[in-house]
Amino acid sequence: MTSQWQYQVRFDLNDSATAESVRRKHRVPALTSLFDILAEHSAALKCQFDAFAEYVAAAEEHGVENYPLYQWTKATIENPAKKEKYLRSFTVYVDDREVYAKEIADALEADLQPLATSGLIKRISKYDTNPANNPQPPQGPRGRS
Repeated sequence: MTSQWQYQVRFDLNDSATAESVRRKHRVPALTSLFDILAEHSAALKCQFDAFAEYVAAAEEHGVENYPLYQWTKATIENPAKKEKYLRSFTVYVDDREVYAKEIADALEADLQPLATSGLIKRISKYDTNPANNPQPPQGPRGRS
């Protein structure tokens, strides 16, 4: 029986320079293994900071009242420490999908593991779509009821 939940793999790179090369899709020798793994899985990366910035831009264009995470996301990308963190964090899309079957996520995670062992990747995370396993959106800016 297959799982009713879908999965997503994310990872953080160890340094900002490497992350910038990945964001720019620069095919430098140090990233060959990473890009080969992604190609093998028909996968592409999305930088978390870029995703947040796109969300904020869309909210500002279409009306922030329709984007419940707007305030939190805007505050996040404007915070220098969080900006630095999320510039090194990437979501793996497989076949242009943000979430995918557990078997796909497991295989991707396994293939990325040697890059964590070698030090290129700082941390690999696998998330599922089960609401019980995911934090709920913030209710609003801190200090408000």
